[in-house]
Amino acid sequence: MKAMILAAGLGSRLQPITDKLPKPLIDVGGISLIERSINQLITFGVSEFVINVSYLGDQIKETLQSINAISKIIFVDEPFPYGTGGALVNAKNFLGKDPFILSTADIIFDLDFHKLPSTIESAHLVAVKNPEHNQSGDFSMKANSVFINDKINDFTYSGVSILNPNILDMHLSRKYPFDLWNTILKPLITKSMVSAHFDDSLWIDVGTEDRLNLARNVLKDEN
Repeated sequence: MKAMILAAGLGSRLQPITDKLPKPLIDVGGISLIERSINQLITFGVSEFVINVSYLGDQIKETLQSINAISKIIFVDEPFPYGTGGALVNAKNFLGKDPFILSTADIIFDLDFHKLPSTIESAHLVAVKNPEHNQSGDFSMKANSVFINDKINDFTYSGVSILNPNILDMHLSRKYPFDLWNTILKPLITKSMVSAHFDDSLWIDVGTEDRLNLARNVLKDEN
């Protein structure tokens, strides 16, 4: 199975740390965020990776040279960040025809990838409990079918999912940038075409300095 890791963001909420260092290369527990994610996916059995890069992308390429010697990594350059949805469309030719795992490069997780379905017609999301910074949640579930309430939802989208690349076809001519959630996933959710499951494993969205410190403290306590 292939995996795509989104790694092109500016990391503006983590400035000044990200002024000269791309967010995926921030060290947490002695290893960069993106290397930690790749290693977990390799353990699951992923052997091919597609990684989009833009801001300070050469640093990411250089850092991952040793992994690239073991597992195949295709880097997809973006002259400017295309957004989480635009990145997928731009990389579609490298994703193949089979469902692939998608992950962002700015999360700490110990999710059970064996809970992911092996085949999917559109999209399957990994749900986590709502963190303090997203108490209203992103979506709710009935059985494993995803729907969105107007106000409060039960779960947060972890940033990890399995997607069928055919859901990108209708967006091939869309102008960059655009995001995955609002542009691609929400219309599918409205049509009851998206499933999900809940995972209560370790998960931290390293989007701000406070959450970066939390991640470092949590991993330090675990070791």
